[in-house]
Amino acid sequence: MGCNNITKTVLIFMKSRFFLSFLCLLTLGLLVGWPRGFHTLTARYPSTFRKWSSSRRVTILMWHRPFGESSSLQGDVCWDLHRIPNCKLVDQRSLFPFADVVVFHNRELSEGTEKLPLHLPRPRGQRWAWMTMESPAHNGDLYQYANIFNMTITHRRDADISIPYGERLPKKAEGHLPEDVPQNKSFLACWVVSNYRAHHRRTQVYKELSARIPVKVYGQWANTPLDASALLPTISRCYFYLAFENSVAKDYITEKLWRNAYQSGAVPVVLGPPLEDYKAVAPPNSFIHVDEFASVKDLAKYLQQLAEDKKRYSEYFAWKRQWKVKLSIDWRESLCKICLKYNSLPRKKVYSDLQAWNKASNS
Repeated sequence: MGCNNITKTVLIFMKSRFFLSFLCLLTLGLLVGWPRGFHTLTARYPSTFRKWSSSRRVTILMWHRPFGESSSLQGDVCWDLHRIPNCKLVDQRSLFPFADVVVFHNRELSEGTEKLPLHLPRPRGQRWAWMTMESPAHNGDLYQYANIFNMTITHRRDADISIPYGERLPKKAEGHLPEDVPQNKSFLACWVVSNYRAHHRRTQVYKELSARIPVKVYGQWANTPLDASALLPTISRCYFYLAFENSVAKDYITEKLWRNAYQSGAVPVVLGPPLEDYKAVAPPNSFIHVDEFASVKDLAKYLQQLAEDKKRYSEYFAWKRQWKVKLSIDWRESLCKICLKYNSLPRKKVYSDLQAWNKASNS
């Protein structure tokens, strides 16, 4: 075979579909760990990449950090902290063309300190995620985001990625309480509040309750602020803690329950979403819901009687035999959760009316 024929044969082979597929796979093998960005190739050769894509690394770009957080994204964060494999977190905007998911935190968007990169060409298959930890009343105008976002990341259980403020976790059953019921009680009830508004439902309940039982109030509004080191020790001296949310919305259960009450050793008296929402996430028989009583007067009477009955009061800590609570406050963990559900989420999902979805969570 002459040189010309050999050259022609080589050129034909190099142009073939088999060679191109082989070249793509070889290139990807050399670039393990590097952000994907091969949307066009995977669309053109789906069968070639199907097996690889099921275990490949997903790249999550945080367009702007929530609340100015400065936690490091160096190394394999998702694996090192949460044992989630094949998940790369980045915040370099230059990696936008290679990101599988781009996350935008709503607070900065609503305040105008950050904007969506609508001027950039959006890679095929890239998903944009809307993230918020605020209640619906504080998310601002979302009409402008119609047909933009493919994913929601919020405290709601029906969000694409649910990131609650806390969660209950099972633990090995024990025959006795892992820790004694706190005995250093000096006050019947206490409340830590900074955002005091007369129109809030919790304000009305507090006024009625404090007219019948003593309630020790701390926080900016009461001119008795507590620093972080004094918060839990102070609450621990109370039989009951008023874990009253400033907004009543579906699944909106914040650190007032998970940290202030549970970690201090006070029984939480909760006001927020319906009783069913609390039962779905909180340890059983670990809280008292305002809506369980016909009136605030009845609630006040119950709290007084419960504090005087050591046996009945201790039953509100029995959950610690089987359960523990965890605070979910690391935004990096929230992003890592995306990788766990990435392949199961609809690829062509778009929120045509984000405002309506947000309002639907109001109770």
